[in-house]
Amino acid sequence: MERAGLRERLGAALFARVAGPEGPAVRERVHGTPGPRRFGPERPIRRVHGDAAMFVGGLAALLVQSLHPAAMAAVAAHSGYRSDPWGRLQRTSTFLAVTTFGTEPDARAAVDRVRAVHARISGTTATGLRYRAADPHLLAWVHAAETDSFLRAHQAYGAAPLDAAGCDAYVADTAEVAADLGVERPPRSRAELAAVLRSYRPELARTAEAREAARFLLLHPPLPWAVRPAYGALAAAAAGLPAAEHRALLGLPADPLSAAAVRPLGLAVVRAIRWAMPVPSGRS
Repeated sequence: MERAGLRERLGAALFARVAGPEGPAVRERVHGTPGPRRFGPERPIRRVHGDAAMFVGGLAALLVQSLHPAAMAAVAAHSGYRSDPWGRLQRTSTFLAVTTFGTEPDARAAVDRVRAVHARISGTTATGLRYRAADPHLLAWVHAAETDSFLRAHQAYGAAPLDAAGCDAYVADTAEVAADLGVERPPRSRAELAAVLRSYRPELARTAEAREAARFLLLHPPLPWAVRPAYGALAAAAAGLPAAEHRALLGLPADPLSAAAVRPLGLAVVRAIRWAMPVPSGRS
């Protein structure tokens, strides 16, 4: 009974952090509302987005996305990632849950809300480069970095990694949501995804804003000291996840041995999260 109680308390604390005060109501709406879904229970996107490995993938995605100066400038100026990091996380997790598991009308409404926010965001980077959050080219980078990070995390730390066909199908699934958000011709296979990421290489840089974001995410998270060791393991796993060229640009160790060395930490923390937050039957 004591072990079950600990599991419940840990799971509730994690869910509250990730989903926020409206989390229970959102979960019930997403999973309990009858109606057609875009993605059936057999689709890879549901397996990936429903697994605890997403904790590693989400953090890695933020690191990689920060390498595009325009994307990072938009995040620094408009997202509130420092002043309200948990709110940003909760909004992102809600969007992923709704568009992956929710009904078609709910998913469309979530996409429309994001597009409306993007339409209002524009600005200038420190070097004078103009940006718009709704720019299809910028959206394509954010999508590719996110999809690659989620897939890498699932293959490294997921409970049931995908086979080659499943990986391609996952990329194709995410392309449907990306197209709705305004990405033009999003990649639909791992080969296409890799080609898109390569095409952005000349545009990437480790700006001062990117360095600040990495320090905040990896070294100075807004967390009580009691949970810092567990978060440290999660951060180490996320730092070892991106492609070697992206790790090098981030100023992180880029050799294979460094990435392999943090894998046991990642496995341990993901297994602990999975134990504390088991997927309810019929909702994976």
